Amino acid sequence: MENESTIPVIAPAWGEEVLSQLSWFKLDRLKQANVMVVGCGALGNEVLKNLVLFGVGHLVIVDFDVVESTNLTRSVLFRREDAETGRPKVLVAADRLREINPSVHILPLQGDICHDIGLGLLRQMDVVVGCVDNRWARYCLNRLCMRAGVPWVDGGIDGLEGTARVFMPGKNCYACNLGPEALKDLSYRISCSTAIRRNEQAGRVPTTPVIASIIGAVEAQEAVKLLHSEELARGELTSLCGKMFYYEGQHLAARVVDFTAYDEDCPVHEQWFPVESVEITTDWRVDRALDYLSKRLNCKEVEIQLRDHGFVDYLVVRRDERQIQVMQPDYQIEQFVEQEPALQYLPFHAMYQHDIKQLNTQFPYPELTLKQVGVAAWDMLQVTTEQGTYYVEMADECGYGQFLFQVITYKFTQYNE
Repeated sequence: MENESTIPVIAPAWGEEVLSQLSWFKLDRLKQANVMVVGCGALGNEVLKNLVLFGVGHLVIVDFDVVESTNLTRSVLFRREDAETGRPKVLVAADRLREINPSVHILPLQGDICHDIGLGLLRQMDVVVGCVDNRWARYCLNRLCMRAGVPWVDGGIDGLEGTARVFMPGKNCYACNLGPEALKDLSYRISCSTAIRRNEQAGRVPTTPVIASIIGAVEAQEAVKLLHSEELARGELTSLCGKMFYYEGQHLAARVVDFTAYDEDCPVHEQWFPVESVEITTDWRVDRALDYLSKRLNCKEVEIQLRDHGFVDYLVVRRDERQIQVMQPDYQIEQFVEQEPALQYLPFHAMYQHDIKQLNTQFPYPELTLKQVGVAAWDMLQVTTEQGTYYVEMADECGYGQFLFQVITYKFTQYNE
């Protein structure tokens, strides 16, 4: 007779015994949900940990950074060996989250939300959670989510203070809530990629594990609520959309205040639709993509707009009008300058860059690929023609869709001791 201690016992589905006791909670809805978390620092660690404990089925993690020793005092998913080897945060987080809940599908993407993540991937998300540490990244994330028509949750922490907000397309917008000085600052950053990269560092603030836990919990809670849209509509749940949760730990104060602004003329929260899917991938040459779009849209003149970045073919040193070839997207300029011996000791105001913002038949480098001019994989292109503007979604060349649409089945086997 088989030893009873070795007989496998099928455990209930993840969270079924506890979470099902919540009258509004729908485990099946979370199992099939696609949630993106942007930022994998102290706040992102807490949000990710909470979401896998809730049983969210598909998680996409976005961060460009690596684990450092300074992260260890406030990041629950990171270890000393991760900092010693400088492993990417997204890969470390994915490994630790799978240990917590092996059934959650996790897609780690090491990149910058401002230019590395295609809008096609964003459009597949049910909710996006922002755990970024600077205003420019929030601005970019808001712009992408508004175009994709996806709600997003924002969190920010500073010392023992923190805030959480929810932004929904058509209701409220992060950019519309910025004051004149902040918008002026952002306008400057957008026009000069070098300033963007340098000023990002200025927005980083000291944090503690306590405030990260509190705000991370609120963010995860709001994300789960947004996945229960029917319950929200019936009033069973209340969202932070149009409000801001503020917590101050030094004197143990918490409050919720109105935080709604929506300017109909704001270009940031425009939604890109209708959308037409095309076969284009980032390895296509510019001339091939233009020819394909001309035939596909039945238009003689087509022009791809580089809305969020420019292509820099050369820099000019003001002192002697000397041109230095670059041939890179503008968000790579700072790195280029630092590595170019003729430029690395010059102040940035001593040079200017020649930006190209449209790809058309007059583009002087038609042999370049879309990737070389800065287009992200599975992105959406704004195409202007003599018949109007079209929004086309490029092909999913990385196969992210296969990950997102996997059916989640929770089957855990536990063994009696």
